[in-house]
This record gives sequence, structure tokens and C-alpha cells, in this order.
Amino acid sequence: MPSGSENRGPGSKNTGAKSAKAIKAINKKKQGGVPSSTRSGGGRQLPWLTIGAVVAVVALIAVLAVNLVPKYQDQQAVAKFTPSESNQDPSTGIDGVVKVDYPAGVHVQATQRVAYDQSPPFGGPHDAVWATCTGTVYQDAIRSENAVHSLEHGAIWIAYNPDKVDDTQRQQLADRVSKESGYMLMSPYPGLDTPVSLQSWGHQLKVDSADDERIDQFIKALRLNRYAYPEVGASCSTIPDSFDPANPPPFDATAPGPDAVPMDGGNIEPDTSELGGATGLPTDMQLPAGAGQQAPATGGNG
Repeated sequence: MPSGSENRGPGSKNTGAKSAKAIKAINKKKQGGVPSSTRSGGGRQLPWLTIGAVVAVVALIAVLAVNLVPKYQDQQAVAKFTPSESNQDPSTGIDGVVKVDYPAGVHVQATQRVAYDQSPPFGGPHDAVWATCTGTVYQDAIRSENAVHSLEHGAIWIAYNPDKVDDTQRQQLADRVSKESGYMLMSPYPGLDTPVSLQSWGHQLKVDSADDERIDQFIKALRLNRYAYPEVGASCSTIPDSFDPANPPPFDATAPGPDAVPMDGGNIEPDTSELGGATGLPTDMQLPAGAGQQAPATGGNG
């Protein structure tokens, strides 16, 4: 009788192929169904060092974005308050700014008072000697007539009510004064009706907090804005033997008497002589070339 192997029909080949596939599937199942390329001792491993480095870089970018993006946005927000030929007074875009036109060059004597129409004043007759405004922070209140002259030279005067501003906020204001390259001064102003008041020539902004974003906008718009103050090119330096920033003329809280100089200057003739060499000021008391100015310096006698 023929053996079983000799009696296989035409379908025997198909049966063998199916058996081979079944055996291969069983072996694969025993190996846990994991492709050989990822089994231990098999093909390529996951690049954990590269993945870690990428994660670290992404984390660093996120940290930088959190810290730098807000600062950039703040800078962009302030930049629009930079004066230019086409935008000569950016302070018009700051809510709360008060503007008054004042005649320039009306000088009073050290013993005279001015009947100012604003408190703090930000224009009008003033002492012939300006208050030092080279980023100066005065610990005590100073005479208004001297401070107003500083405004005529392009400075910003930050006044604050010492009863309404704490040490932290006072330091915030002082930091703003010291970070600028001059043409800033700060002093307490007893009786001020708001915690903080900013003055430039013909402009004023009163705010309730040193955190108010309008403070930086005001400074950007009006400090040394050649379109907005009379004596372009005038100095903020100390006048030797005339004004001592360590011992300035004191603030007078009393109401001006009947002999006070009126806001129109009364009989005082404005001094309109040219600045610079014509005034006899020494070189170190004139504005350095290129220090925020874009036009020849002419105006009242500094």
C-alpha cells in the first residue's frame, strides 16, 4: 500500500503554507507581539538625549517669552509717545493731561513770590535761577519758583504728597528720576491734592499711584521735547553760589500776599536774549550736543 506521503492531493501545498504561517504567528505571539526593531538587543533605540535637549530648549524659550514679551510690549506702548515732527505733542494722547499756554522768560527775584494759578505750578513767572534738575531727588520740599524755571529748560518735575505716598512708591518715583540722563527732578509737595503730580512746561498730570503707566508716557512725551518748552538747549546743572541742591530754597506753604507777582508778570518784561554764549553760561552748564535736541538753541535767558 502506498505511504501517506505518496497519496497527497493537489491541495497539499496550500495546507503546508497555512501550517507555516500558523507556526510563525505562534512564535510572534510568544515574543509579546513586539517588533524586533524595538526589542532589547534589537534595532534602533529611542534618542533620549536628543529628546531631553529639545525639551530643555523649548522650556528656555518659554521662560524667555514670559519675561521678555511683556517688556517688549511695554516698550512698544511707550514708543508711540516719542515726539516727532509729525507728532509734536504726544501727551495729547495721555488721558488726564492738563495743558496751559504760559509766556516764557518772566523772571522774579529770590525774595519774590508768584501768585500761581496751579498747584503745583507748571509755568508762568519764575525765579531767575533754576533748581538743579540733573536727575535730582530732593528730600525736602523746594521753592516752586525755582522748580518752574527747571521746566522752562525741558525738565520733568515729579511732585508727591508725603502723606499719601509710602516708601515703596516714593522709591519707584525716585528710580524713574535717576534712570534718565538728566532733566528730571523730584520733591515732596505738602498739601498736594493727589498722591503724585507730574509737571513739564505747560503740562501737568496728576495720578493716584506710582504704578500708573501714564507716568512713563508723560516723561517720554515731554522730557526734552523741543516742541513743548521755551528754552531749548538750556542747562539743568547747578549754578554755583546761586542754588545749592543740598540746601535748596525752602517751599512756602502760605498763600502769596498782595505783593506777589501775577501770572501775567505784571510790569516785568520777559527776558528773550539768546541762550548759550550770549548768556555767558560756562560750557558745562549748556546742553551737550545731541542730548535730545534737534534744533538751534534760542529762547529766554536761562
